[in-house]
Amino acid sequence: MNDLRGRRGGWSWWYLLFIIQFVAVIWPPFYNTVEPTLGGLPFFYWYQLAWVIIGAILTAIVYFATEAQARNR
Repeated sequence: MNDLRGRRGGWSWWYLLFIIQFVAVIWPPFYNTVEPTLGGLPFFYWYQLAWVIIGAILTAIVYFATEAQARNR
């Protein structure tokens, strides 16, 4: 039980990457347009889909960076 408490890290600067993802998707003026279209898809749809992929990449970056920090502790 004590090993788990010792291994758990605190807050890391890497978590700020989640704010980028959160703001980009939650703030409608960024994507509340139809143009430009991409392959016939309005901007709203492909912007949201792009952030699903970007969000997965950012989450992986944060995960691997914080795991590396936790292993070094």
